[in-house]
Amino acid sequence: MYMNRKAKALGVNWRHKRSSDVFLSWIPRVNIFITMRNHSIVSEFILLMLSADPQTQILLFMLFLVIYVLTLMGNLVMLLVIRTDSHLHMPMYFFLRQLSFLDLCHPTVTVPKMLENLLSESKAIFVESCLAQAFFVFATGGTEACLLAVMAYDRYVAISSPLLYGQVMSNQLCVGMVWGSWGLAFVDALINILLAVNLDYCEDQTLPHFSCELSSLFPLSCSDTSTNFTLLLCSSVLHFFGTFVMIVFSYVRIVSTILSISSTSGRSKAFSTCSSHLTTVILFYGSGFLSYLLPTSGSRLEMVFLKYSVVTPMLNPLVYSLQNKEVKTAMRRILRRYVNSFT
Repeated sequence: MYMNRKAKALGVNWRHKRSSDVFLSWIPRVNIFITMRNHSIVSEFILLMLSADPQTQILLFMLFLVIYVLTLMGNLVMLLVIRTDSHLHMPMYFFLRQLSFLDLCHPTVTVPKMLENLLSESKAIFVESCLAQAFFVFATGGTEACLLAVMAYDRYVAISSPLLYGQVMSNQLCVGMVWGSWGLAFVDALINILLAVNLDYCEDQTLPHFSCELSSLFPLSCSDTSTNFTLLLCSSVLHFFGTFVMIVFSYVRIVSTILSISSTSGRSKAFSTCSSHLTTVILFYGSGFLSYLLPTSGSRLEMVFLKYSVVTPMLNPLVYSLQNKEVKTAMRRILRRYVNSFT
């Protein structure tokens, strides 16, 4: 009697089914449960390095450690010079200070873990850490794209309306544009990451990069990633391509204004104020577009991505210190001040 009641509760008709048939009917449910458990137990990803040779990895560790230290030193010096020298308390250098801070943050998200994995045998990163890394890579990269667009507008105002430059580029407007750049990038990154958190991952745990990127996580997922891919594509088009279009539009207006200047020396002086920013834009978008648009992964793609996320932040302080006369003059003043203080 008790077994019949239990069978009815389970939806089983004991008169028409044998016990073996009932047992077999539960197997698909058990398989589904095991499959779901297999998807959820993936706790780590394996990051592929540029080389599997231990000696080559040691050389790469030393190379990227030197690059990272130079990046930290160069950008810290830029922050110190701009903050210390009162002649650089202008909108252009306010934005440059924010760029230097971003060039400290962006490689710090990926390079320390890359250096650790170069000396480690496991090359592993927790799924949660990978998602956090992908979030900050997206957020800092997006902020830098917005900031470069803001700096392009700043250069346009400085060249087209030099007499009204201080009035147009007020302190309130500059602070608002910087906060807007940070806010827009972080919201964009947060939406993409929150959608990626719910993905289930299969047994293949190998990421074909030295760091975590959202686009590289999708092929490892057993879930439907069409929505994630569509959102990431829309974000990239609206955010990165959108800011690129704004920069191009600003420079079209800048070139038009420069060509209208009658004197050759005036045109040369006007263009020199944009040369540093234009070089930074080419480095950032050139390597960035290549790293995201190349269809296949491999050593060539890894080198492009390394230039985008590791080498470019090191080059930006050099570009602004070597091509900008005011920055070089400020550095000389600070050096003389420190030398005189010790003599």
